[in-house]
Amino acid sequence: MSTPTPSATSTTVTPGGIPARLADDTTQGKTTIAASVVQKIAGIAAREISGVHSMGGGVSRAFGAIRERIPGGGTGASNIAGVQVEVGEKQAAVDLDLVVEYGASITELARAVRRNVITAVERMTGLEVIEVNIAVNDIHLPSEDDGTDDVVPTQPSRVE
Repeated sequence: MSTPTPSATSTTVTPGGIPARLADDTTQGKTTIAASVVQKIAGIAAREISGVHSMGGGVSRAFGAIRERIPGGGTGASNIAGVQVEVGEKQAAVDLDLVVEYGASITELARAVRRNVITAVERMTGLEVIEVNIAVNDIHLPSEDDGTDDVVPTQPSRVE
């Protein structure tokens, strides 16, 4: 008995309106995995690679830093800076925006990130990762380690 293979863009929607993928459909029930789970796995796997300084472009990093300062603002799938996913029933595609450490070989770093993301997502979800697109948006220089991290400049408080 053969089943048709859905395209990478087809998604199942959970009752809460959250896109999910059909991970397992048996006579004993269904298992779905939210796209936010795939997004989080991909982000963690990318950050595990030495030479990745941070994720996201300058604007998304700045908004992320602001969100983290707001109580309850640092949670949720949309808050994973620099990681976008498209999840179907059997496949996923991942787009990553990276800031790399100065001196790292970008081509070797991209290969290692791609390999780690594919391995982690496929192992944990059972999805076939069809592509991992990587955009390097910035280089982090060692001289930038003064604590400001190019995110949001903080001004001294006028009141005590």
